[in-house]
Amino acid sequence: MMIISWKTTVLLGILAALALMAYIRLAPSDPKDWHIAVATHDAIPQGPCTDHIALVPKGARAACLLPQTPAQVLDKLEAIALTSPRTQHLAGSAAEGRITWVSRSFLLGFPDYVTAEVSQTPDGTRLDIVSRLRFGTVDFGVNAARLKDWLSQL
Repeated sequence: MMIISWKTTVLLGILAALALMAYIRLAPSDPKDWHIAVATHDAIPQGPCTDHIALVPKGARAACLLPQTPAQVLDKLEAIALTSPRTQHLAGSAAEGRITWVSRSFLLGFPDYVTAEVSQTPDGTRLDIVSRLRFGTVDFGVNAARLKDWLSQL
């Protein structure tokens, strides 16, 4: 029977933790998995976008009506997203009507994916936006806070 010393056990634990951290930070973000349709057909109540943020499994979502054109809404969101810390464009464009960004946490680089989709309606531009995590099951309100920040700047 082989006995492993506590020092070896600690070293193996540290190496496993470092490998996990590297995987989280370096795991590729495939647009096929994250740049997906997020629009619903739910009715949109009146009021500011920030009033319509709802918690969903693994994140948050919002839907609202805006007076700008669909392209103007997504262009503005793109500018807001790219000025957010550790956030970069993943896929899409205003011309496509959908954009997805990846935003990483400060310490470990956990990725969250934010997808915004717009469509023209008789009442204005409908914006559906979802922010969700990739790893884990609880986001501690980070995705809802991100949506509130971004939507307050629209």
